Amino acid sequence: MKDELFTDLMSSAEEMVAIENGEQKPRTVHQYQTLDVKAIREASGKNRNEFAEIIGASYETVKSWENRRRNPSGVTKKLLTLIQDNPRKMIELLNKSSR
Repeated sequence: MKDELFTDLMSSAEEMVAIENGEQKPRTVHQYQTLDVKAIREASGKNRNEFAEIIGASYETVKSWENRRRNPSGVTKKLLTLIQDNPRKMIELLNKSSR
């Protein structure tokens, strides 16, 4: 490993320890907004099985989103956002399309 790269790596590690010990504040903090999938599902009036079937996901996937072990992404995140914005209408449309 090149000396410069090693020095940068050690500096980063020391900064991390200082932040963890409360001796230093992080330079940047990234916050990610996650969807409240459980609230979205409940607003739709569906149980997990029904909701999973309507959106084309498995029961276990919906469960992991609700427990915040995983986060929906891509097209699924967009679909859930649409359901969040208008649960009754979107569920009605999705039910029609799955017939």
